[in-house]
Amino acid sequence: MTCKEAESLVIPYIRHELDRDDQVMEEFLDHIDSCENCREELEIYYTVEVGIRQLDNDTGSYNIKGDMEEDLLASRQKLYGIHLLDVARYSVDTLITISLVVMVVLQARLWWQYGIF
Repeated sequence: MTCKEAESLVIPYIRHELDRDDQVMEEFLDHIDSCENCREELEIYYTVEVGIRQLDNDTGSYNIKGDMEEDLLASRQKLYGIHLLDVARYSVDTLITISLVVMVVLQARLWWQYGIF
């Protein structure tokens, strides 16, 4: 991901609009972790966007950078959970496929013993 692409995703990330596309989210987070300029850009926009939102709602904390770090960590944890679910799904699919092959082989063996096959 280029810096220009990452900068265009800063506001959608802050507004939680990137949650629907895991691949883009992962690329964005990887880029933010590796590029100091884009991370600084994220901090600036996050401070402004979240600060205004907190002022409008009369809520919030004064540790906006800490909130941003927590948000980045939560996004990483969500991606990790999605990857775990993918691994579990592939494992279950593999076990189902192996079970079906074993069932067909055993059924063919029974047919062979009874002279049907």
